[in-house]
Amino acid sequence: QVHPVESGGGLVQAGGSLRLSCTASGRTLGSSRMGWFRQAPGKEREFVAGINWGGTSTYYADSVKGRFTISRDNAKNTIYLQMNSLEPEDTADYYCAPTTLRPPFKVLVGWTNWGQGTQVTVSS
Repeated sequence: QVHPVESGGGLVQAGGSLRLSCTASGRTLGSSRMGWFRQAPGKEREFVAGINWGGTSTYYADSVKGRFTISRDNAKNTIYLQMNSLEPEDTADYYCAPTTLRPPFKVLVGWTNWGQGTQVTVSS
């Protein structure tokens, strides 16, 4: 898998939940911290959540703290994003990618293998 494969998005009402999955190559998962990013129409891509290789350290954007939980299963080459209490402001396309190791978290320099992403739409 040269490109990650994101899934789990959909249309939900405010207050609902979704669980996103991202499956990538073992080499990608082992090379750096992994994270979720999102991009809404007309806006810049922003960091949402990150996790280290061992799953012992997680990081969240202020806008999603207390609502989203990131996790991973290296045996399945997969990372997850459990999203609860969804808000219309969470509407965006969600992508996974390797990240830098310190704040502000950004996509790792040299990364070009973007997946198709998965669309999340939250209605009010």
